[in-house]
Amino acid sequence: YFKTFNTDIVITRCSNNYGPRQYPEKLIPQTIKKILSDKKIPVYGTGENIRDWIHVEDHCSGLILAMNFGVKGNVYNFGDVDKITNIEIVKLLLSITNKRDDLIEFVTDRLGHDFRYALDSNNIMSLGFEPEIDFEFGLKLTIDWYLNNNKWWV
Repeated sequence: YFKTFNTDIVITRCSNNYGPRQYPEKLIPQTIKKILSDKKIPVYGTGENIRDWIHVEDHCSGLILAMNFGVKGNVYNFGDVDKITNIEIVKLLLSITNKRDDLIEFVTDRLGHDFRYALDSNNIMSLGFEPEIDFEFGLKLTIDWYLNNNKWWV
């Protein structure tokens, strides 16, 4: 649309968001649900799959920044913020909730499962974007939300 119709748009892409109301089958909410229920936490392969993570509130702030100050037709990626392995996330969630590592259950990885997601965020950073929510603090906020909103995910 930008090239064909000269539409005033910016394009944004994001790797992984986390925070309240995330689809319950995704890694972080699923792990939180399992922890809160004292159930085994399935981790694909060795858990060494690497992902970029950004808190949903930071992502929304970035979207507003791109919309208001982005260059027409440019692409703004939200990634390269907090790169962390899946097993590190699971262990961090267990640590925050004072639960045992023996809840971890390694399962066969999915065929064709991506080992690493990563995006170059230089364009959005050039507009002054800087995530404000530290990953561990964001996980604590997310856990609190799930604790206080169990009707949403049970």
